[in-house]
Amino acid sequence: MKLDDSTFAELRQIRRDLHAHPELCYEEQRTSDIIAAKLTEWGIPVLRGLGLTGVVGVIKNGRSTRAIGLRADMDALPMQEINAFSHASRHPGKMHACGHDGHTAMLLGAAQQLAQRRDFDGTIYVIFQPAEEGGAGARRMIADGLFEQCPMEAIYGMHNWPGTAVGTMSVAPGPMMASSNEFQVVVKGKGAHAAQPHKGIDPVMIAVQIAQSWQAIITREKSPLDTAVLSITQIHAGSATNVIPDEATLVGTVRTFTTPVLDLIESRMRAVAEHTAAGFGAEVQFEFKRNYPPLVNHAQETAFAVAVMKTVVGADKVDANVEPTMGAEDFAFFLQEKAGCYVFIGNGEGEHRDGGHGLGPCVLHNASYDFNDNLLPIGTSFWVCLAKMGLPLHP
Repeated sequence: MKLDDSTFAELRQIRRDLHAHPELCYEEQRTSDIIAAKLTEWGIPVLRGLGLTGVVGVIKNGRSTRAIGLRADMDALPMQEINAFSHASRHPGKMHACGHDGHTAMLLGAAQQLAQRRDFDGTIYVIFQPAEEGGAGARRMIADGLFEQCPMEAIYGMHNWPGTAVGTMSVAPGPMMASSNEFQVVVKGKGAHAAQPHKGIDPVMIAVQIAQSWQAIITREKSPLDTAVLSITQIHAGSATNVIPDEATLVGTVRTFTTPVLDLIESRMRAVAEHTAAGFGAEVQFEFKRNYPPLVNHAQETAFAVAVMKTVVGADKVDANVEPTMGAEDFAFFLQEKAGCYVFIGNGEGEHRDGGHGLGPCVLHNASYDFNDNLLPIGTSFWVCLAKMGLPLHP
């Protein structure tokens, strides 16, 4: 499917307008208003309020009771954009640095085409989700009754992927993105003068022992075939060079592809921290927060998505077994509830960026990033083709 020039121009304008007016998680009011207005303009019934600012368009045709969901995320990131082109963010400290503006535009393009053509049999739910960037908007939409109000047999999502060529698409069956989890451990010792360490309980040395011992969990306690990353990203302690502090804090993240491995790591981290501290006469306050679960694609839906991708971009442009990433994505919550698949679409290396872009790389969560508008017809075509092939018309 090829977009005509006027449709492409409209989607490009929408995408760039969204980029210029980024909104953070659960603040996507302007964005959702634009989406709802466009869907209504195209004759698509709209549901609002799921996930607070979420929008769902309901496109029906024929007599089939079958239904599938297509999802795009809407929120921006709390970071300062350094691009200076005309559609750069107009809101300091907010930026579409992950391409959700483009994801929204592609799904809007598909909604428009599906509403005009009605060449499928069943129901397509176009789901515009808030708060992917740390707000667990998918979980909130589910809790608010998304799947009860919009019963569907499968759900699909798509994310742009910098560093891979425009016109290519990729996916992996099974685990494709990792769980995202964070920890904060406070070691409570006893302060003392640095010249008299024997009169205190040094939390800094205990924290160092804990940090080193934790890495043995990754290398010696889990199977080497199970991928996991434990990163200590912050250590805070003390305020003077000649004072042993009362406390030391360790902060970081853990990422895994399976929940059992995560269970093992969390329990062993806690045990190591508590027992190490106890051995030196200290105590610990252990906090472990599970943010997003692993994103696990379902086999049948992944095979179907591969067939659609090959139809849209050609078999030679499809990687059906892409290397999984340790990045996280809250579409994982949807896949825990429904069969489905999440795919990547190549965003290029950054040559597409307008003059005045930042000097940094065009990668996700970078202040110099910009979505590649050349993806708009490809992503739109993928969604339309998926709907037609997933819910085919019968003579």
